[in-house]
Amino acid sequence: MNVVITGAAGFLGRMLARSLLTRGRLVDRHGSLSAIDKLLLFDQQAGERLSDPRVRTVTGSVGESQSVERLISDEIDSVFHLAAVVSAEAESDFDKGMVVNLSGTLNLLQACRRLSHPPRVVFTSSVAAFGGELPSPVRDDTATTPQSSYGTQKVVGELLVNDYSRKGFIDGRALRLPTICVRPGPANKAASGFASGIIREPIDGVTAVCPVAAETLMWLMSPATAIANLVHAHELPPAAFGHQRCLNLQGLTLSVGDMVAALRSVCGDETADRVAWRRDPSVEAVVSTWPGRFESARARELGFVADKDFESIIRAYLESMESINGVRLD
Repeated sequence: MNVVITGAAGFLGRMLARSLLTRGRLVDRHGSLSAIDKLLLFDQQAGERLSDPRVRTVTGSVGESQSVERLISDEIDSVFHLAAVVSAEAESDFDKGMVVNLSGTLNLLQACRRLSHPPRVVFTSSVAAFGGELPSPVRDDTATTPQSSYGTQKVVGELLVNDYSRKGFIDGRALRLPTICVRPGPANKAASGFASGIIREPIDGVTAVCPVAAETLMWLMSPATAIANLVHAHELPPAAFGHQRCLNLQGLTLSVGDMVAALRSVCGDETADRVAWRRDPSVEAVVSTWPGRFESARARELGFVADKDFESIIRAYLESMESINGVRLD
């Protein structure tokens, strides 16, 4: 079978590509396990080179309909749609967010619609689908109330995935991801980027600024768990989702203060003391609209996995950095 990952040069896209290549097989549209013959990695720029004969790198933007039409040929069986302009950038550059997050998703779905068979499509949505006055916890039947352009664009994408699935154009499934933490490498433009920064930078011996109050609640998931859930979503049969193709995953709820306390527990006082608390109203204006508590019964019933605790997430990050650098980070 032939698989596409959009946003493949991003952190999760790279992780997903490596995971699929290692796995080697996915459930096809007939419900049988099939070998992955070709993995198309699509992004505006080429990502890391994977020396695997199954891999083909394609550059382009999902906001350009012609690029997407060339990418989604009739041989495509499955698509993982990760490409997006992140939250703070979509808020500051409205037009860019609309082109990539909204028009890009529509371009992809329209290209899939033209295929002779409905491909399986996994769409990544976000906690930003919710905002404002909300019940605590947010439940599976809580109405989406985005309070940002990014959140609105993601919710529209969810509705499109639902409708294109209803019409039989695709076999879609959309996952509302918590904030992914800890992301390695340089910070991105997401409003939630500080959640990784206040762990990553102190471990690297660098001071990290936390722009929100210690009591701010975050809904969190490790990168490895996010990848496991994306693959699990793909493997479920269409009947598992029924008429509602979107669901909230199971995340960890912690205050930012609890996150730093976990860092202190795992890495010690010297590391945790590198977190500097300086509130930024522009970041708080976005993050404060996101709910921090969820009751994700549907995801649990469908077999999606959750992280054990935040200390385990930090230790997993340390282990990943050790394997990359070849040294212990005690």
